[in-house]
Amino acid sequence: MSIKRIGQVIGIKPEEIAEYERIHEAIWPTVAATLKKANIQNYSIFRYENLLFAYMEYTGTDYEADMALIAADPETQKWWKITAPMQVQVPEARDGEWWHTLHQNFYLD
Repeated sequence: MSIKRIGQVIGIKPEEIAEYERIHEAIWPTVAATLKKANIQNYSIFRYENLLFAYMEYTGTDYEADMALIAADPETQKWWKITAPMQVQVPEARDGEWWHTLHQNFYLD
């Protein structure tokens, strides 16, 4: 099985940190199920001051289709309506990105 490792960053508004962390203590089961259905595993979000870092592993064969599946999910859309206003894009974000995807430089198995 091939695994694609993905790291992403986005800013978090300082006044939203407590609420963002509170709601992520128990994400909605429907959102988690959609992520798993889209072949996402080992998904974590870390915070360093006002920066969020996400790490996930993708095990599917059609990344674009699986990301579209997540984006089309009504419960995930509701979740994003809550979390998106808490976030701030980093200056490096490319067109079409919300979270900025990082280049993987090293991996040790």
